[in-house]
Amino acid sequence: MIISGFCLPTPEIEFGPLMKRGMVPMLRANTSDVIPRLSELAEAVHNHGAKIAIQLSAGFGRVINPLLLSIGLENVAPSRLPNVWDLSKMTRELTTEEVEKLTDSFGNAAEIVAEAKIDAIELHGHEGYMMDQFMTSLWNRRTDKYGGDLDGRLRFVYEIVENIKNKAGKDFPIIFRYAVKHYIEGGRDVSESLEIARRMERAGVGALHVDAGCYDDWYWPHPPNYQPPGCMVDMAEAVKGVVDIPVITVGKLGYPELADSVLRDEKADFVALGRPLLADPEWSIKAQEGRIEDIRPCIGCHEGCLGAMLRGKALSCAVNPACGNERKLEIKQADKAKYVLVVGGGIAGMEVARVATLQGHDVTLYEKNDRLGGHLNAGSVPKFKYDVALLMEYYINQLKKLDVKVELGKKITKSMVKEMNPEVVIIATGSNTIVPKIPGIEKDIVITAIDLFLGKKKAGERVIVAGGGLIGCETALYLAQQGKRVTIVEMMEDIIPDVFEANKEHLLKLIAENCVSVLKDTSLCRVTDEGAILVNKRRRYEAMLKADTVVLAVGLKPDNELYKALKGEVPELHAVGDCKKSLKIMDAVKSAFNTSRLI
Repeated sequence: MIISGFCLPTPEIEFGPLMKRGMVPMLRANTSDVIPRLSELAEAVHNHGAKIAIQLSAGFGRVINPLLLSIGLENVAPSRLPNVWDLSKMTRELTTEEVEKLTDSFGNAAEIVAEAKIDAIELHGHEGYMMDQFMTSLWNRRTDKYGGDLDGRLRFVYEIVENIKNKAGKDFPIIFRYAVKHYIEGGRDVSESLEIARRMERAGVGALHVDAGCYDDWYWPHPPNYQPPGCMVDMAEAVKGVVDIPVITVGKLGYPELADSVLRDEKADFVALGRPLLADPEWSIKAQEGRIEDIRPCIGCHEGCLGAMLRGKALSCAVNPACGNERKLEIKQADKAKYVLVVGGGIAGMEVARVATLQGHDVTLYEKNDRLGGHLNAGSVPKFKYDVALLMEYYINQLKKLDVKVELGKKITKSMVKEMNPEVVIIATGSNTIVPKIPGIEKDIVITAIDLFLGKKKAGERVIVAGGGLIGCETALYLAQQGKRVTIVEMMEDIIPDVFEANKEHLLKLIAENCVSVLKDTSLCRVTDEGAILVNKRRRYEAMLKADTVVLAVGLKPDNELYKALKGEVPELHAVGDCKKSLKIMDAVKSAFNTSRLI
């Protein structure tokens, strides 16, 4: 079954001002003119033997993005509440009449959905959106019939369910998705959520879709790579113990063996996948056929999906550049097969070799080390980077299956390239650690994060990590989880600045829980045998911090000497990945994918 993204039964409540200007930038099911397109969708899904559910939402409430407010949306909610993104902006409390109008709109939407032959409706009651706000005492402070005790706070959902059944039929399937635990002070706890499950079953809901968290701690509803696989299965299992209707579980379940075990052990009746299907839309086919090694894994970064959407860009995927634009970016056979030389076996080199081979080119890949993967080898060492390890193995397996010629342990020079005489040369030589020019940097206590992860160097019990970017913070967490005393030293005012917010929040939480100290606006002045002299640029003082080890994680610089040397020396030359600029996985993969299509 496919469940759509959330769709509004009426945009009038929040989008009223925009509707007057002809602008409703959301899926909606409020008028009969959407029936033809919904019917087309239903028919296409049914032709493939699947089912389709439309997710209906009551709206945003306190979680509306301030950018939407800036273009004219009205910030309304069950009660007067601060906006989760901008605490200075307060919501307006909906009137009783407005709430009644909103619940009625679900009946109208259900009639439209049923007419279009859609198979089910999922009610969007999770993540701290409007419906969840009505259900939760922390956010619902109403004194009318829609507030008060649990029955009062659930009245909003009860009426929605009743209106759907009145208009779509008493047997029309309704799924209710909600958070069993909010993980915030004053939020819903498990005992109340189990009671909600019982009451939803009595109200006529056909299945429960169990989630967790809200936007106040959105590393739960949008679990990053730091969350363990199947991080919400225990909640689904608890709900399944108190109801007879089917229970759906979700949350980092893109591992076929794990998903299988959840069903086999009867912890849930259905497994829901979101991001794993963006990374690999053939996930279910490959799982069914036992081709687990062919599944391209989601790495939990959020960069191409939710992160892109919140930046106003089209949905995509960090490891699947064709996601969302599959027809235009379909890999096709090249008009002419060429001899392609790829230098470098990191993620960009492997991706460009994979795609170029699928296009029919004769590809040879050279890697100076004795193993493919580049920085993925170091980046996949911590247990919380398990998904990156899966991604690296995926690429290595794909190159083997495609019979790409791979030469390991060979460093390529300009003269060697000239002798090989390839038609196309793609440089993917990656990047190297930046070593700051400060006194004492050459001392034995100084090591790089990459050498640490690769096991070439070891850290002592007291560690300074120089650099508060993603590499530095993950290095600090990795060491702190081993019981070491770790201090991050960052010269800027913020740490982990260029990371999706849910991932950043979770990493910061884990750093704090593992007692990592963080010094901002602070730089290494010089390294001594006992540690380092630090300087605070704002307060302008120096201080000695004792340490056994100083780990360098201040960034990476492109290794582009071969690319420069080959300019004008070969018929066709390209650079991909870090050798152009230090990039995230998403940008490296996209760079390689798009370059291979130009050959």
